[in-house]
Formats: sequence, C-alpha cells, structure tokens
Amino acid sequence: MQFIDAEDGSPVISGLTRQVEEDRCTLRWIWPRSIEAVYIRKTSAEQAEAADGDTGNLKLYTRAEYKANNGYHNRIEGIGRYSFTVYACQEGSGGPQLILQHDRGNSIEISAGRAKIYYTISDKSGFWRKFKTIQIQVTTEVPIAKDVLCYVKKQGGYPANKDDGMLYPFVATFAAGKTVLPAIEVGKQDFIRLFFTDGRTYGQMYELISV
Repeated sequence: MQFIDAEDGSPVISGLTRQVEEDRCTLRWIWPRSIEAVYIRKTSAEQAEAADGDTGNLKLYTRAEYKANNGYHNRIEGIGRYSFTVYACQEGSGGPQLILQHDRGNSIEISAGRAKIYYTISDKSGFWRKFKTIQIQVTTEVPIAKDVLCYVKKQGGYPANKDDGMLYPFVATFAAGKTVLPAIEVGKQDFIRLFFTDGRTYGQMYELISV
C-alpha cells in the first residue's frame, strides 16, 4: 500500500457530508466510477493533515458495504473535534494506491461534544481594608491544559470578554475534578471572570459555566 498525489483525472472523493445523531455519525460521499473501495482514517482534528501519508490506522470500506449500509457509520465517543478522511483506493503495479487530495475535499470534521468546566469566584474584604481576597475554584470533567483558560481583572465592573481588562494566564494544568487556586488580592473595585484564551477553538471543546 502506498499514497500517491492526486493529479488531473485521478479518481477523487467529492461531496463528503456528515450526519450526527446522538453518538452515531454517518458519512456519505460521491464515489468515482472506477473505485470499488476506500480507506477511512479517523483522528483528532489537530492531527488530520499530519496523518496524511501514514498507512496506519486505516479502515478498508467497499462500495458494496457502503450501498448495503447507506453510508459509513461510526460511533463518536469522548469530547473534542474528530476528522474523518476518505481515501480513494485504486490498484497499482505495486499494490493498492491511496489518493492524497491536497484540497482536503475528502476530509470532514465532527464535534464529539463539549466537556463542562465549572468555576466559582468568591471574595472576602474587611471594612477598613483597601484590598479584597479572591478565591477561584475550577471543577472540570476532564484534564484541561493551562493555556485553555485565563482570568481577566477589570476595575469598576465585571469584564465582558477576555480583552475587557487585564488578562492573566494560568500557570498549571487543571486536573479532572476540583481545583482550588491560591488566593489573590485585588483592589476593592476590581472584578474577575474566567474566559477561554481562544473562544473559537476551545468553545467547541468545552463549556465554561459560572456557578
């Protein structure tokens, strides 16, 4: 088995679509006329392009199976984004040849659900004190890398987003379960909220909930 680059006239996969119902995903695509089998790879979305050319973790799927099942079905488990890549397979002199489509028209991403991140922020202050003590507690369903979250401090009111105040990164990974962070001191008119460092990316993987 080997990979070859798609050229003009190469049989390529097109019209790849997905349908997700609960934990079941169905893929459908348009088969090139000359192709009777494909190989399918499932990987994390972040690793999809890097996996091109790797002959491991591939599943053979025939046109007959596709017709019998009205598509390709797979269970989606865990969290995060997955990528499915369907490679057209043709017979060559040295064995099966898998077509690499650099336009990525044979790949599609699927979200497997979002893990919940709960956080609470409590504060204590004395009448005569110029500062108040803030305690942040984070409870997660899965381990969270330190660069996923940040906290933002704003004077006079709660920040509306990560750019609405002074941003502070976290310095350690959050283990699954409850994490109580070291207390910090801020001004009496300072307010803090947690945000994703990249809402577009991490918002697809996690749900951030203030309790």
